Amino acid sequence: MSLETMRPNPTWDAASYDDAVDTLAAHRDEVTYRVWAGDWCKDCRALLPDFAAALEAAEVPEERIEEISLDENKEGPKVDAYDVEYIPTIVVEDDDGAELTRFVEEERVPPAVWIAGQLEQELETETV
Repeated sequence: MSLETMRPNPTWDAASYDDAVDTLAAHRDEVTYRVWAGDWCKDCRALLPDFAAALEAAEVPEERIEEISLDENKEGPKVDAYDVEYIPTIVVEDDDGAELTRFVEEERVPPAVWIAGQLEQELETETV
């Protein structure tokens, strides 16, 4: 992993987030997480260690997580292609490269909880 902020928080309590972890685990081999962040960014340092811990608890394979480090001008790989303006930004894609959901820093719930909720809605809609 290339971002310090994506090192899992060792004190994060997976049991408090069972539903989110279960959802992430249920789709661990179906989706890819692209994470734009910077170790210099206070929002990234606040949000991403817990998200990384949730991915670890869900046993999401490392090859399903792409960490993209940005400089202090928020410039770096794939920023333009994915229209990344704020960080952290987490884009979740299916195996065909279609975007299923996107977490951007201003959401009011933790990334793992927000993404799990969005995945449930998106993937439930597909099966109905």
